Amino acid sequence: MTQPVILIANGDLRLSANQVCWPAQQAVEEAVMAAVRRFGREIKRGHPVDPVKKHGFIDSQKYGMKVFREIPPDAPLMVVEAVWQYSHHILHGLYSHRGPILTVANWSGQWPGLVGLLNLNGSLTKAGVKYSTLWSENFTDDYFLTRLEKWLNGQPVEHDTSHARPLGNIRLPDRAERIAEEFAQQLLRDKAIMGVFDEGCMGMYNAIIPDELLHKVGVFKERLSQSTLYAEMLRVPDEEAWQVRRWLEAKGMKFKTGPNHETDLTDEQILGQCKMYIAALRIADEFGCDVIGIQYQQGLKDLAPASDLVEGLLNNVDRPPVRHPQEGRILYEGEALPHFNEVDECAGLDALITYRLWRRLGFDPETTLHDVRYGEHYSGNGIDDFVWVFEISGAVPPNHLEGGYAGAVSERQPPMYFPAGGGTIKGVSKPGEIVWSRIYIENNELHADIGRAKAVKLPPEETERRWQITTPQWPIMHAVLYGITRDQMMAKHKANHIQVAYAPDAEAAKLALATKAATFRNLGIKVNICGTEHGLPL
Repeated sequence: MTQPVILIANGDLRLSANQVCWPAQQAVEEAVMAAVRRFGREIKRGHPVDPVKKHGFIDSQKYGMKVFREIPPDAPLMVVEAVWQYSHHILHGLYSHRGPILTVANWSGQWPGLVGLLNLNGSLTKAGVKYSTLWSENFTDDYFLTRLEKWLNGQPVEHDTSHARPLGNIRLPDRAERIAEEFAQQLLRDKAIMGVFDEGCMGMYNAIIPDELLHKVGVFKERLSQSTLYAEMLRVPDEEAWQVRRWLEAKGMKFKTGPNHETDLTDEQILGQCKMYIAALRIADEFGCDVIGIQYQQGLKDLAPASDLVEGLLNNVDRPPVRHPQEGRILYEGEALPHFNEVDECAGLDALITYRLWRRLGFDPETTLHDVRYGEHYSGNGIDDFVWVFEISGAVPPNHLEGGYAGAVSERQPPMYFPAGGGTIKGVSKPGEIVWSRIYIENNELHADIGRAKAVKLPPEETERRWQITTPQWPIMHAVLYGITRDQMMAKHKANHIQVAYAPDAEAAKLALATKAATFRNLGIKVNICGTEHGLPL
């Protein structure tokens, strides 16, 4: 490669987010350009900084197409990210680009650049686009520079992914095989409905499962509209919404409120969220949904407070009762209604299978997705390991938190992403054994990576530090993955999200992992067992 390297920066659709995050992006671009130039190569931006918008991001699919018309199709291309990005803004150009592609992110929790990178990588994998990927804290370390030099010399970037091993035809424990076979046969026979309140949230191409792949595992989409959800919210009386809030407060949940709608969580916003919770359950019941996902972050964000409080409640078995408006029966009584945040259908399929399997095994069935947000090595408190920061925007069920509802506080979502406000379910995930997984699409087939981990307890001051360098309004899980390094995880994981569920102890977690892996396999999903401590003869 002798041509100049072209650098592009993909961003958010929301102007406020792009403006706030632009200084961090600028700093990262300068460091990446310096790294490229130290190898004697020329590098330049593929699009200008907009003086009116006050940022230099590609902020729409329309603008992305304009940018790619000016990029030489054979040029070495770097997509550099320090922020959350909407993959569909640039996916069209990456589809047809003939030159080598390198995705790069800074190792920082400040803005979700790592999350954006993983989403873009998952989207490119689904699309069948060849790419290399890198990440770094300062872009001067050997890991980054040695691989960057190879890419600049026309070689692919290689990472160690030996932690992920195909399940293949390995026989699993008899109990796991039996339960998985019964479960898969029942799902394929009885089928299930996935309620989707508008697809394609935030450009997450990787989060859309083509219908023909979903049908093969016995799940069918009910395409619902967020306008219907909003209309149903308007029909919910204030008193019914207040009953939900009073139920939560009686459980010990706290709401951090204030008087300013633009910056505080207000009583009116909470009331709207309680109405959305009721409306979502009633619509799901009407259409017979077994799992649902609300997009929210486009469209509904301009009309209603955030859906995150709603999502966390739906994912919890013990939650405020909601009755059918005419029949009076309690909807989904004694059950969670699994919800997949940001309409990530891969997470939705995983949540449906996990919830039902954990029920069958007699374990607490609450499950949620998290962002793979950040991580650092931590020593102390009996821990000497790399501890990941898993965070998601409020959708965590209270049963996952230390203290349950009493350990949860609802805080206002950040205004730059959530102009209409609304509260989260903030708390610290309780220590314990977990099974993690991710369903993704590669070569037009469903795949799944699955492994074991533990949620650990860090000192309050360390938890607070990690909150402050990420998003302090969101629930947090301190996770240690068994037998997987930071760089292995980043190299192999094909999504911005990771699904987690607790098991009672280590032996129960091994059984749960084996049963879930066997279920995936019986449904035709290709499985990788990742890391160690899984108890399987790989």
